[in-house]
Amino acid sequence: MTHEQAVYLELLARGAATEAYDRPVLLARASGAGPEELAELEQAKQLALRVRAELEGRRRREAELSALFETAHDLAGLRDLDDVLRAIVQRARSLLGTEVAYLSLNDPAQGDTYMRVTEGSVSARFQEVRLGMGEGLGGLVAQTARPYVTEDYFRDERFQHTESIDSAVGDEGLVAILGVPLTLGSQVIGVLFAADRRARVFEREQVALLGSFAAHAAVAIDTAHLLAETRSALTELERANGIIREHSGVIERASEVHDRLTELVLRGGGVHDVAAAVSEVLGGTVEFTEQPPGPGRIAEGHATRDGDDWIAAVAAGGETFGALVLRARPDLDPVDLRTLERAALVTSLLLLARRSAGEAEQRVRGELLDDLLDAPDRDPRLLRERAARLRADTDAPHVVLA
Repeated sequence: MTHEQAVYLELLARGAATEAYDRPVLLARASGAGPEELAELEQAKQLALRVRAELEGRRRREAELSALFETAHDLAGLRDLDDVLRAIVQRARSLLGTEVAYLSLNDPAQGDTYMRVTEGSVSARFQEVRLGMGEGLGGLVAQTARPYVTEDYFRDERFQHTESIDSAVGDEGLVAILGVPLTLGSQVIGVLFAADRRARVFEREQVALLGSFAAHAAVAIDTAHLLAETRSALTELERANGIIREHSGVIERASEVHDRLTELVLRGGGVHDVAAAVSEVLGGTVEFTEQPPGPGRIAEGHATRDGDDWIAAVAAGGETFGALVLRARPDLDPVDLRTLERAALVTSLLLLARRSAGEAEQRVRGELLDDLLDAPDRDPRLLRERAARLRADTDAPHVVLA
C-alpha cells in the first residue's frame, strides 16, 4: 500500500468530512511534489470519495429501513389514537431527516383538512391552520390522493395560495415541503408531511419511502380507530354482552394478524413467508404473483373479487409489483378482507426494501468491474478485498464477453 492510499484509508476509517480529502493534495503541492505524485494523489482522492459516498449511501439506506421496521414494531404495540399519531409524525421526521413533520386529518363535515399533530413546529398559528380541499400543497394532496413535493413553496405556482395558509407557512418558516396521502382503500383520511426551513430537493426514492410509510401509518390509524370504537361500544352496550364479545374478538384477531405480519417483517421474512402466514390465518391458499389475474387494473390498497378468488395489489409509491391472490374463497368477511389488504401492504414494503438493497449492491459490482478492466495499476490487494466482499474470487480465471 502506498503512502497516499494509507492516508485516504485513514480518512475513510475515521469518517472524515469531504473537505478533509483535499488536504493531502494541498500539502503535497505546497511541499513541491511533482506532477506524477500529484496525479497519483488526485486519483487516490477520487477513489476514496467514491467509496465514502457509497458508504454514506449504505448507511442512509440502512437507517431508513431500520426506521421503517422500528416504526412497524412501535405502532403494533400502540392502541391509543393520539399515541399512534404522535409516533407516526415523529418517525416520519426521523425517516427523512427533516426539521418539521406534521399530519392533517380530513374533516368530512367541514369539507376540509385540519392540522392534527406536529413535530418540530414552533408556530401556534401553523399548528391550528385548516386547509380547504385543493388549497395549498396539503389541500391538493387531500383532494387528489397523490403525493406533491416542492423545493420552494412560495415560488411554486402549482398550488392555490391563500392568505391564511401562506401566513401560517411563513410564520413557521417552511420552504421545502413533501406531502403524501394517508389512504384506506380509495378513501383519503389525511396527509402526512415532511418539511424543511430551507430549499431542498426530495428525491424520488424519498417520496416513495414516505408514501410506503404513510400506507402503513394509515393502517395503524384505522386499527386505533377500530379499537377506540370498541372501547366506546363496551361502555354503551354493557347489556349486549354477546355482541360485545363478538366485536372484541374481531378486533383482537385483526390486531393479532397485524402483529404477526409486523414480526415477520422485523425478522427479515420474504414475500412467500407473508403468503404462507396469511394462508394459515385465513385458512386458504394465498399466492404471490407478478402478473395479477382478472380484468382491468386492481386498485392499490383495496382487494377486489375475481370469480371465487380475491386479489390485493402489491404496490408502493404508484408502482405495482404484483398481487396477493386468495384462491377459492367466494365468501370473505370484512376482517379477512382487511387482513389480505394489510398483507399486500407489508409485501410491498418488503419488495421495496429488497430492491433498494439490490440496486446498491449492483452499483458496487459495476464499479468493481470497471476498476478491474480499466485500471490495471490499482493496488491488487485492495481490488481483491473489494471482490471478496462481493463473494468474487479474482484469483480464479474469468472470461469477459461483450
